[in-house]
Amino acid sequence: MTTEAAPIKPSDYLPISPEVRRDPYPYYEAMRRQSPVHQVVPGMPFYALTRYEEVAHALHHPEQFSSTAFREISQGSGATGPGGANAQILAGHRILDAPMLIAVDPPEHGRMRRIVNRGFTPRRIAALEPRIRELADLYLDKALVGDRFDLQAGLAIPLPVTVIAELLGIEPGRRDEFKHWSDCIVFGLSGLSSFERDEVRRAADEMEAYFEGMIEDRRRSPCDDLISVLVAAEEGEALSADEVMTFCVLLLIAGNETTTNLIGNAMKALLQHPEQLAEVQADPALIPGMLEEAVRYESPVQGIPRLTTGDVEFEAGTIPKDSRVMVLIASANRDSARFPDPDRFDIHRNPQGHLGFGHGIHFCLGAALARLEARIAFEELFRRATDFRLETREIVPHDSLLVRGPRELEISFRLH
Repeated sequence: MTTEAAPIKPSDYLPISPEVRRDPYPYYEAMRRQSPVHQVVPGMPFYALTRYEEVAHALHHPEQFSSTAFREISQGSGATGPGGANAQILAGHRILDAPMLIAVDPPEHGRMRRIVNRGFTPRRIAALEPRIRELADLYLDKALVGDRFDLQAGLAIPLPVTVIAELLGIEPGRRDEFKHWSDCIVFGLSGLSSFERDEVRRAADEMEAYFEGMIEDRRRSPCDDLISVLVAAEEGEALSADEVMTFCVLLLIAGNETTTNLIGNAMKALLQHPEQLAEVQADPALIPGMLEEAVRYESPVQGIPRLTTGDVEFEAGTIPKDSRVMVLIASANRDSARFPDPDRFDIHRNPQGHLGFGHGIHFCLGAALARLEARIAFEELFRRATDFRLETREIVPHDSLLVRGPRELEISFRLH
């Protein structure tokens, strides 16, 4: 005799619980139905927004929902601070001490965004395609040996890390160090890191020393790289050395983690829907639409924190001033009021309006680059191999409260 599991209630949602991290979507659905403006911890000013309407509103109204809540994450404190002990080690560290683009509001946000936009123009991003394709082939040469490989370790992780390193102007001989710094800081901030406390601090110190020297060098002798763009004075506007460093950290988190998880989540969804995988392999023109659906279906960024600047009234409830709010993008992207049959992965769906890359003034600066890298990754993978099968018995997500993607994705294949 089997006993049916008790239905999930909104009160069961606890962001740090292993059950939620393993599969958050039933919890999101329960909150959307019963408590769309949900007080996560009774008696504490910590809320979650779950429906498309309220999430889009919060993202579009920085005057009500301040991005300064991100500062608590970087300092490892507060109700929304998922970084834990490792993030607290970095509290006050120079690489996190200056304002970060995603953690400031207007008018400061506008100044910083104008400067960094110079490094992400459509022309500059489009010009990267040949090099990204070359890198994808390079990593696939190493990965497609034998009859199986880990997509994450073989392609989804190294491709965006190398692209960001080259954009910044990191010399090839330092890229292994760059990857190690990235891992320590990304997982020290965004999750329950397995890195030793001293290792996280040492990585931050080494990165600070490296970028400090690089920034000074680029001020004296500009090159054709992103750091040169960021420190170049134009119409009296340039980023300070500390602002450049915090932007580099942001690129590590947003530029690497988002793209890595997009590739992994998309492949996982295709492997779980083999008929759709076959369609995409047969027609590579379906890849861009498939990727948009993958972002909607399993958002690489699950939620972002905000801080209310005053009482905010919604039809579903009121959030008091100075409340920490987790704006659950991934839940909004599964809202049936916006996307019919939202729990179904469908490469032929039109997911226009999904919030996977954000909305409003904080729309993801690197969205075009992430789309380009992911498209090329799948084009090159499908060009070279076929008969993909998922070999990972249990797909384990990263220990993170903000981003979602598989730690590994072991896949068997056959070369064309």
